[in-house]
Amino acid sequence: MLKIENLHAEIGGTEILKGLSLEVPAGEIHAIMGPNGAGKSTLAHVLGGKPGYEVTGGSVSFKGDDLFALDPHERAGSGLFLGFQYPVEIPGVSNVQFLREALNAQRKYRGQDPLTGGEFLKLAKEKAGLLKLDMEMLKRQVNVGFSGGEKKRAEMVQMGILDPAFAVLDETDSGLDIDALRVVGEGINAIMRSPEKGVLLITHYQRLLDVVKPDRVSVLADGRIVQTGGPELAMRLEAEGYDAVMADA
Repeated sequence: MLKIENLHAEIGGTEILKGLSLEVPAGEIHAIMGPNGAGKSTLAHVLGGKPGYEVTGGSVSFKGDDLFALDPHERAGSGLFLGFQYPVEIPGVSNVQFLREALNAQRKYRGQDPLTGGEFLKLAKEKAGLLKLDMEMLKRQVNVGFSGGEKKRAEMVQMGILDPAFAVLDETDSGLDIDALRVVGEGINAIMRSPEKGVLLITHYQRLLDVVKPDRVSVLADGRIVQTGGPELAMRLEAEGYDAVMADA
């Protein structure tokens, strides 16, 4: 579903990704782990099409198409979702308004009819229930005054409503306490664990992977994938640290 080949990317003239290759088929949850500064968030931003990141080499195909031939809104319309490490606040715009506009924009891109107000509210209530988020929260401005955990749960509600084919989740567990981590993790499982979907799950810690159990784990260091294995690789990283594991790569 997602195939990255020899990807090079830079920001501000500094090369961050240095020949990264990775493939995530449909039905797979693939965890990316690595030390600070390895390029994990850069990878997420490049895939999502964030301005300021320049791709200088390599290719990425998504569902068989050239990802870089698509603008960010086209990537989203094609079914790619990017979950941010630090979800942004949008003062003056309610979550309900934002999510309905986003969903109907994607439906239009796909040639589908827009949802009515009633249809959308029914869907939003269902997805908010998965993340144990009160519907009153969705009437508030996007992430304004939300705690870290509330922002992450609201973002997972957004993912549930948009129902992407593939999700790139950048440190979704950051800022979550134990209870919120479990709610968010179970939400990811409910929304994205499917033979038709894929997930690239970027994290530092095993604790999220105890809830969202990955099929494969890769270590990203200095802009490249240096090791790939099963779930046991994440447990070894937790126990021994990056230096010890990468020494064997």
